[in-house]
Amino acid sequence: MKTLGFSLSRCSKIRCSDEYRRLRRNGRRRHTRNFIIYTQLRENSGPARLGLTVSRKVGRAVTRNRVKRLLREFFRLHQSFIGCGQDVSIVAKPGAANLDYWQICDELAFLFRPDIVEKSP
Repeated sequence: MKTLGFSLSRCSKIRCSDEYRRLRRNGRRRHTRNFIIYTQLRENSGPARLGLTVSRKVGRAVTRNRVKRLLREFFRLHQSFIGCGQDVSIVAKPGAANLDYWQICDELAFLFRPDIVEKSP
């Protein structure tokens, strides 16, 4: 079956645990009511990448998967605004289970402010 191209590409995802550790150790951390966001500019350019952490504290598997789907969709639609070479890791807090897509957009809109996300030179 052929996909329509609406999913995140493999190069747009943070996949290795070493990359998560580097991002959490060296990245900028921001807290919102329902998320913790880590951002860091990579040395090599390329598309912005997303890493998600949604623990069992958020809810059962169906709830966690829904939160991840909404966060991936937010990132996919706003990836071009975040900037090249940027890594973003989002950790969901338990309250994230009660949010809809538009509430997530409102809460994460600060990611586009220039003082939050480092821009490549």
